[in-house]
Amino acid sequence: MHILKIEDIYVPTERRKELDPTKVDQVAEEIISEAEERPISVRKGKERYVLLRGIHRLEAHKALGETTIKGYIMNALQR
Repeated sequence: MHILKIEDIYVPTERRKELDPTKVDQVAEEIISEAEERPISVRKGKERYVLLRGIHRLEAHKALGETTIKGYIMNALQR
């Protein structure tokens, strides 16, 4: 697991379509209450990381003003 800069993570269009603002709020509340948090999954792109899983966790961290997030860096074949 790695600590990733949120600004270095690209969210593909197909991931953005999964975004539910209500769920982002719920996840943000869980982060605030220090509930167990699963890392996001990314892969290396050309100049940044590409989000594979965890759009709601990523957006919740952004909403809370966080600059980093825990994540796993996957190989393209491990999707």
